[in-house]
Amino acid sequence: MRRISLTFALLAACGIAFAKPVSESASSLVLKPTPDQTEAAIWAMRFLSRFHYKPMPLDDAMSEKIFGSYLDSLDGDHLFFTQADIDRFSAARDKLDDAIFERDLSAPFAIFNLYQQRVAERLAYSRELLAKPFDFSKDESWQYDRAKAPWAKDTTELDELWRKRVKNDWLRLKLANKPAKEIRETLDKRYANYLERVHQLNSEDVFQTFMNAYATSIEPHTNYLSPRASENFDIAMRLSLEGIGAVLQRLDEYTAIREIIPGGPAAISGKLSPGDRIVGVGQGANGPITDVIGWRLDDVVDKIRGAKGTIVRLEILPDAAGPDGQHEILTLTRNKVSVEESAAKKSVIDVRSGDTTRRIGVITLPTFYQDFEARRRGDADYKSATRDVERLLGELSAEKVDGVVVDLRNNGGGSLDEATDLTGLFIDKGPVVQIRDASGRVEEKSDRRAGTAWSGPLAVLVNRASASASEIFAAAIQDYGRGVIIGEPTFGKGTVQNLLNMDDMARNEKPTYGDLKMTVQQFFRINGGSTQLRGVTPEISFPLTAASDEFGESSYENALPWTSITRADYKPVADLKPLIPMLQARHQARAENDPVWKSLVAEIADARRIRAEKTLSLNEAVRTTERDEQEAKRKAREALLTGKPAVAAAAHGDSGTRDAPRSVVSAEDESDPVSAPAVEDDGLQADERSISKDLAREEKRKAKPDIVLNEVARILSDEIDLIRNDTKLAARVLPHEAAAGVD
Repeated sequence: MRRISLTFALLAACGIAFAKPVSESASSLVLKPTPDQTEAAIWAMRFLSRFHYKPMPLDDAMSEKIFGSYLDSLDGDHLFFTQADIDRFSAARDKLDDAIFERDLSAPFAIFNLYQQRVAERLAYSRELLAKPFDFSKDESWQYDRAKAPWAKDTTELDELWRKRVKNDWLRLKLANKPAKEIRETLDKRYANYLERVHQLNSEDVFQTFMNAYATSIEPHTNYLSPRASENFDIAMRLSLEGIGAVLQRLDEYTAIREIIPGGPAAISGKLSPGDRIVGVGQGANGPITDVIGWRLDDVVDKIRGAKGTIVRLEILPDAAGPDGQHEILTLTRNKVSVEESAAKKSVIDVRSGDTTRRIGVITLPTFYQDFEARRRGDADYKSATRDVERLLGELSAEKVDGVVVDLRNNGGGSLDEATDLTGLFIDKGPVVQIRDASGRVEEKSDRRAGTAWSGPLAVLVNRASASASEIFAAAIQDYGRGVIIGEPTFGKGTVQNLLNMDDMARNEKPTYGDLKMTVQQFFRINGGSTQLRGVTPEISFPLTAASDEFGESSYENALPWTSITRADYKPVADLKPLIPMLQARHQARAENDPVWKSLVAEIADARRIRAEKTLSLNEAVRTTERDEQEAKRKAREALLTGKPAVAAAAHGDSGTRDAPRSVVSAEDESDPVSAPAVEDDGLQADERSISKDLAREEKRKAKPDIVLNEVARILSDEIDLIRNDTKLAARVLPHEAAAGVD
């Protein structure tokens, strides 16, 4: 949700890995805009300046915003450009509006080409540093978060910054007990890979970055999507694609299998395994096989994806085989594949209360998905978050659960219709959200289907990364008094985006201009307030994982302001006010006496403190002490959760969360405002480990008990205890049909 460096955002999707110098032809390649891109910029300008919820003219003032945003996208940590470079392009600061109007995008492309040159210089310097020993007895530090730091005055100052950065990379591996020879080889390969990935960025990448700088300068949630990015966005919304059913990742110069999706062609074949490397791809039963070693990941994906029923042939180097091992040819027929990882899931938590065990059902919903195209076609079985949740609620009812928790942590939103329909599963009928367009016209989105899928005790779990459609659902549940909202204040995104296909507008026969995800409306709660900036405040609050100026809508300088409108005509179905103090008291009593919860609170405070420091010591003795302290805390937490005694940290083991500077944080990590190490830090990046080892680390993280969810289950169990012992209270806090059934 925060802006991050273009390079790091694209590492996972665009990289290859060669531990060799970049060729002269690659390093000297100059990227230029295409005629289609200059036309796409004109089309985008027409819509953004006229039909956006907050229309802003493309003028000199907007040009200055675009200039700053574009530089931030390329070099957000101020590690490549010098102040002299910025001055060199200062003439373009208020001329980027003219560049779009005049169909001349040479200036933003010239800035990018210089960026590529500076990356090559910095990484060449970094690789040279590896030949010299570092002195880890000095008292110096590395400022890894430089988003607000001034540009370096000259290359001498940049050299010093990069010396410290490389020294930190070396120290991380040294603390993980790696020998010097292995450290040198690992880092040399890492920097070579980094450079090769940047040189693989193409004209489409540059144009998308520049147009996103324009779009987000208007408002944070407006984006430009290239044709390829638009296709991936559509896949994410419908949770399905046509292909072989495998998750791929970069592994050195190869494209490797990370995961096999159940039910897909790859799984049915039984001949592919995680770690297998794809070295060639052929189309049809007899088409030539194209060598794809060293290709961008998304280019390999494009060759493997295809229409249902068509044939693709893969040349595979098995995981167990060395570089010169025997290749195998695998023929697969593409099919529709469901991406179930982001689909709704259910589980049951048993909570012991005296002599009684309460069964608490949990619905985990990562996103509000819907297959829009299938719904438009009238497909009876189109993919829908609401449909899946309704089915899961039916299964939980059959399992005789006593209450239901809807877990929306890290759910960044999705379909507005799904948020409305999902609310309807828990209320009878009525308005769910109010929407105001740029003209001031307000309309209501309502649940019009009679009846509910669940009328019993309900809790909604949210955190700072619960946004947009999650906030619509949580706010409606809160305004109706239908359930208890628990967790952290939510993100605060109160705007609605529509996807505008510019090719449809221009009547292009094939994808050329891309899409605009454009803010066109603002939504309001049925009580008249807005979630914009303020989010949804839980009735029962948990420790804050991130400050409002670090993560959330309020961290954006150009976010829309909070406002309110007239209350909708609705009637709460219950009144939770008498219940909340009792639930808070029980939660607080547990919090004060539960060592596991107290450990979690300390862990969150630790992570926030470390993140706020933004620097790392480069003194080995200091870092070792810090590492040992963090490792001791991690082991103690692990012992609390598993009941096993803590084991002292080894002399060179985990270096803790301090060693997670922005340079190794991916775009996905940005959605989680706080994370603590579940495994020891080995100093490596994901594509530097074997896939089997990386999957094992991931499984270890997933295996950690969910302390927060377990406490929410206890809180809901408390509610059930209270209302089953007090029929008058039950009549106030539950919908009528549920209260009538309380014994």
